[in-house]
Amino acid sequence: MSKELRLDCLGEACPVPLIKTQKKMKKVGVGDTLVVEVDHSCAIKNVPEWARKEGYNCEIDEIDDGQWEIYIEKTK
Repeated sequence: MSKELRLDCLGEACPVPLIKTQKKMKKVGVGDTLVVEVDHSCAIKNVPEWARKEGYNCEIDEIDDGQWEIYIEKTK
């Protein structure tokens, strides 16, 4: 069964959210989804860019004004 894990990167400026996401994704199982919480606009650009380059499914959801959740599904 797939799991959903959360990573709190609120208040973190680039490149911290990306570095934390890369480290955490190594521990995420195939089929699981990592939800990265960010409030820094550059993170919603470079985190999904990296995830897609890695071949992961990625979606961004704006949950509040200036706050986003990035859903990264580990596909392999």
